[in-house]
Amino acid sequence: MHDQEPSPAAPGRRLSTKEAAELLGVKPETVYAYVSRGQLSSRRVPGGRGSTFDAREVEALAGRGRREQSGSPGSGGELSVRTRLTLIEQDRYYFRGVDATELAAHHSYEEVAEWLWTGAPCPGAVFTAPKATVAVARRAVQALPEHAGPTDRLRVAAVAAAAADPLRYDLSEAAVLATARILVPTLVHALPPMGHGGGDGPLAGRLWGRLSRQDPDEALVRALDTALALLADHDLAASTLAVRVAASARAHAYAAVSAGLGVIEGPLHGAASGLAHRMLLDVLETGSAGPVVAAELRAGRRVPGLGHRLYPGEDPRARALFALLEQIPRAAPALAAARDVVATTARHTPLHANVDLALAVLTVSCRMPAAAGETIFAVSRTAGWIAHALEEYGERPLRMRPTGLYAGPRPPRPLPE
Repeated sequence: MHDQEPSPAAPGRRLSTKEAAELLGVKPETVYAYVSRGQLSSRRVPGGRGSTFDAREVEALAGRGRREQSGSPGSGGELSVRTRLTLIEQDRYYFRGVDATELAAHHSYEEVAEWLWTGAPCPGAVFTAPKATVAVARRAVQALPEHAGPTDRLRVAAVAAAAADPLRYDLSEAAVLATARILVPTLVHALPPMGHGGGDGPLAGRLWGRLSRQDPDEALVRALDTALALLADHDLAASTLAVRVAASARAHAYAAVSAGLGVIEGPLHGAASGLAHRMLLDVLETGSAGPVVAAELRAGRRVPGLGHRLYPGEDPRARALFALLEQIPRAAPALAAARDVVATTARHTPLHANVDLALAVLTVSCRMPAAAGETIFAVSRTAGWIAHALEEYGERPLRMRPTGLYAGPRPPRPLPE
């Protein structure tokens, strides 16, 4: 019988740098990066310049890498995260397996939020907050300078509400749900009022008075409520990932929401509808989308409100909101401007309208400020953030900890003079 070749992981077997790199699927210099981070041990070749590596150690590291890439539970530093909340596929999206646009068409924002949190229907759900909590949050927001943006106000309101809650560190599901039902209306009531709207009714009616000086219109308030429901969650968007990282470190629910609020101010996330809002106003003033789109392209900017990397076709959220706005006469001019933008841009790049453009049609039609879309997005997405925080609290702590791939100069280096 011929002697068998020892397996790579046989006891005592050592690998060269080249062999270790091939087994790990990386470059040789990356192998030494693993050594510098303590993930591998090396041994100098007697009389040579190279190093050798314990085969079993290399094989174990390779196995961890395969588990991390597949996103398997408990692998540590997952590149994907298992969730039971939102599925996006074939230009549609679902909340816990139910078509999200259908949910938004037949249920209020509060009912959709409860569905995301508990997976159980909750007809007639209405969120209320203690007057003392609202008063603390409102005082904190009023202390901000006039030029503070909506996300500044919401972030401060969340921190103030947290400070007023001595039980915020209770991360049990019941406690987090109680926090959620108080935090969402607190965020709304902490915003400075602009017009009529309030009371203890559905959240959309209360939010209306923080966004518009016009009297509430039943059809437009219904459109606002639908927008809130449509935007409640959207898988692992950047802000949602920040929330899950915070929850992984066992930050309380207020802090997790604050992490999400800290991310959405960028023009590529929560503030995107504000850019679309200003563009639609320019189109309405100019009378045609051509010059406005040309100016955007000439400046090297993307035309706001168009395209979405998760939807090769039409954004289902935009489709649902447009369908509702088409039934509202007051929205006709802004709708026409949006269609003009899509048609004009299609000559250059065939992109569909996304939810930011639909949200801009709503805010322009209601004569809301450009930042209103950012407020709507942040208030709405708080429901999804809480749902993701609840999921993450059920996972092992600190699992959202990727490993950095060091690319700097190799140590040891002398102390800088």
